[in-house]
Amino acid sequence: MKKDINIPEVKDVHVAVVQEEHLEYKTQDWNAYIINNTDKELDTVLIVSQGYNETKMTPPMRHTIAKLPARSYAKIEYMQEKVLELNNSFKITFFEGNQMFDKTYLFRKNTINNKALRPLPLMQLKGVLVK
Repeated sequence: MKKDINIPEVKDVHVAVVQEEHLEYKTQDWNAYIINNTDKELDTVLIVSQGYNETKMTPPMRHTIAKLPARSYAKIEYMQEKVLELNNSFKITFFEGNQMFDKTYLFRKNTINNKALRPLPLMQLKGVLVK
């Protein structure tokens, strides 16, 4: 039964959105990253991202990262300026050893902006972080 499945709380795994210069096009792009700030490797990281509001919804984007080493990060996706006006959710499921973890990270609409940039763990960059 569903009530018998124990999915522990996710700690020290975050999603961040960072504004970075695209070297080829000389533009400032917003990119989403997953940050593994734990001492353990994450296996089979499944990510489903989607933007939405009361009247609009983007198609879900699916991503897989086979292994995310301890104290590291990986790029999830580029985020167009238009989707920053929407709520953006990132549903992340992964395995740590034989244990499954699951968490949904939510960036509320218009919270990804230059005024919200803060230092990020591990990345040596500023961005918008959801814990």
